[in-house]
Amino acid sequence: MNSVFEVQKTIREILLKVLDHHSLEQLNKIPHGFNNNLIWNIAHCVSSQQVLVYKLSGLPTMVSEEFIAKYKKGTKPEGDVSQAEVDEIRTLLSTTLQQTEKDFENNIFVHYTEYTTSLGYTLKNVGDALSFNNYHEGIHTGIIMSLRKFV
Repeated sequence: MNSVFEVQKTIREILLKVLDHHSLEQLNKIPHGFNNNLIWNIAHCVSSQQVLVYKLSGLPTMVSEEFIAKYKKGTKPEGDVSQAEVDEIRTLLSTTLQQTEKDFENNIFVHYTEYTTSLGYTLKNVGDALSFNNYHEGIHTGIIMSLRKFV
């Protein structure tokens, strides 16, 4: 399972670099032809990881229900994100990954509610969720790379 966490660490480092190299205005800009922006995609990765790994395991998430609701699948930015929110998202990119790895090592993921993704793939356990999450974050990283060209 180490490789799964190494992949997620690499993805999260890429996302942190996007935060480091774009202004607040750029992070919030929704380019013509897109439904969302850089910061929404980054926060969506955090929100989705928490739902796929923790919520479906019946465990408390490290982010609020409001955060999950704001960035869950099917949402879009409803206004600009503040610098304070960007700073929170920056912190969450690292802390959620570190805590998930510790929690996995400590075997806290005992139960899992099966979930069929929009792609038709059924997650049956936390290992499936962690692997699928990397695929999901990879998709959004690709979207982010496209968005960067237009901000």
